Amino acid sequence: MRPRLLIRALTALGLAAALLTSVVPAPPAIAADRLPGGGCDPIVPTECLLPFPDDWYTRADPASPTGRRVAFTPGTLPAAFPGRPIDPAAWNRATGFSPGSTLLVQAPGLDLAVTGTAPITDIGRSLRPDAPIVLLDAETGVRWPYWAELDANATSAGRQALLIHPARNFLDGHRYLVALRGFKDAAGVPLTAPGPFARIAGPDLPATDPLRPRQRQLRPVLHQLARHGIAPGTLYLAWDFTVAATADLTGDLTAIRDDAFRRLGDRSPGYVITKVTDHTEAEDARIAREVEGVLTVPSYLNLPGGPPGSTFFRGPDGRPRRLPLNTQAAGFRCEIPRGAFTTPSTPALYGHGLLGSRDEVAAGNVKAMAAEHDFTFCATDWIGMASGDIPVVIGALLDPNLFPAIPERSQQGMLDALFLGRALVHPGGFTADKAFRTADGRPLVDNAHGLGYDGNSQGGILGGALVAVSPDIRRGVLGVTGMNYGLLLDRSADFARFQGVLDLSYPDKLNQQIVLGLFQMLWDHGETDGYAGRLTDGHQVLMHIAYGDHQVANIAAEVEARTIGARLVTPALAPGRSPDRIPYWDIPSTGPLPYHGSAMVVWDSGTPSPPLTNTAPTEGKYGRDPHGDPRNMATARRQKAVFLRTGEVVDVCGGAPCQADPG
Repeated sequence: MRPRLLIRALTALGLAAALLTSVVPAPPAIAADRLPGGGCDPIVPTECLLPFPDDWYTRADPASPTGRRVAFTPGTLPAAFPGRPIDPAAWNRATGFSPGSTLLVQAPGLDLAVTGTAPITDIGRSLRPDAPIVLLDAETGVRWPYWAELDANATSAGRQALLIHPARNFLDGHRYLVALRGFKDAAGVPLTAPGPFARIAGPDLPATDPLRPRQRQLRPVLHQLARHGIAPGTLYLAWDFTVAATADLTGDLTAIRDDAFRRLGDRSPGYVITKVTDHTEAEDARIAREVEGVLTVPSYLNLPGGPPGSTFFRGPDGRPRRLPLNTQAAGFRCEIPRGAFTTPSTPALYGHGLLGSRDEVAAGNVKAMAAEHDFTFCATDWIGMASGDIPVVIGALLDPNLFPAIPERSQQGMLDALFLGRALVHPGGFTADKAFRTADGRPLVDNAHGLGYDGNSQGGILGGALVAVSPDIRRGVLGVTGMNYGLLLDRSADFARFQGVLDLSYPDKLNQQIVLGLFQMLWDHGETDGYAGRLTDGHQVLMHIAYGDHQVANIAAEVEARTIGARLVTPALAPGRSPDRIPYWDIPSTGPLPYHGSAMVVWDSGTPSPPLTNTAPTEGKYGRDPHGDPRNMATARRQKAVFLRTGEVVDVCGGAPCQADPG
């Protein structure tokens, strides 16, 4: 979706970022005694931070809602190019790990097919009584579904990660037990447990044994697994981890939202209209007026005006606070359809795609939606993940010390969007301005249906978080969506242009998987993955999926649907179209339409099914990219419009699987 000019710019910026990063002073060292054992978990001696996530890398904290606090040290985190240690401060605020965590471990010689692990095509197998991988909720005793795969990007069998992906996000604040058993190689020979773990799982070790403290920590895990029929002697490996609490995952964004809206009170946000463009019908048959301007939004970033690279300014309690008089100038653009001059239009926010800008609101499909269904769409740049942030994104791939700026500035971008939405629906806001009225003073926007949200691609991935925290949005459409960048990046054709930068910083593919897991712990605060467990509490969302999408992997949308409780519009695909044993496993059907509630609709353009590995589809073997097809269908736009106004999902495909015309 990005032009060739951007690709050349990325290369140049990557080299510049590398030079800049290399001269930034290293962060101060943090005492290793903050970890229970002062270093790497001894149960897997091959690589620090494996297994991941792992409560070994947490400490007890009575003030934490989970009772735990992440406690990484620079020595346990993979050093960034060129050998610069990572300051763990941003991670160590967490009360646990990501609810979408991919579990990482090594099992040299493992053959997944011979072992019988659950593949991506048969997630239900993960819950069989004899499943070789067991994920168990320590609080409820409930088994958790997953699929397992070996990292297809690994360049060496000795450095290949086993990836275990939750098929539904883990529950916020819960602790999970992991048991690996019955692992076999290609010849069916059982794999021997790692030596340190075998000793820990055996008889009590002498008090002088270095593994004795770890054995004492793991004993409750082994005992609980034994109560569920998993004997210590059958294990290849076992450990536990805690998921971050909801207040941790969403607390920064809700804190700045609450403070900003408290300061705002019952007023409209302040703004300035900078440009009004009226089009003749010959110039634009769909849009009659474009309005551009700048909102003034309280800024909680640590630099005046919150430029790219800014992070939150935090108070003594660790929460974001506002520097005196610091504001964000949030540019916006609104597209008002011709029909609004006859019948006032329905207001909606639009969320742009990957590293784009608010100008995407003028794309042909958005104009078509506005004109066909009388919507006024307004957009602001999703700062943190907008075009101006590209150098920071590249720099963060080179040096994870820069990464907190991405999700933290993204949250400020969400606040900007929340203020834009309030200005759009407030009676003293846009609707009172002559730019949003006819020549004779009639309003062009009608708030009777409330405020909607429509976003595509990145606008869908981040948009779920925006919908979850908005006081004004009732319903949102998440187009060609998914969640969890840690899961998505390997599977996205978009990431190919960034992969070379990550390869420069972390040439080892095993370390890359660890880094993606670390990134996700922070990204949760600025994308849907951290909000999914609460997304449909008081809100409704409609997910539109492009089957075989090259940019946003379908499997990430399926995990999201299970997590938020969205139902599947069926039939979703023609018989035999999916390679899965049970397509869309454990996503219940809406039943006959119309359906009132959150739902997922699959649009099929005939693109081949996506890869069954953690790799991206490519043009050729996997056909053309259908990423843009659903939004370009008039029927899909009609379904979106009805949903945004009524909350009903209506049948626009004649009771058959929805087909999209290849663009």
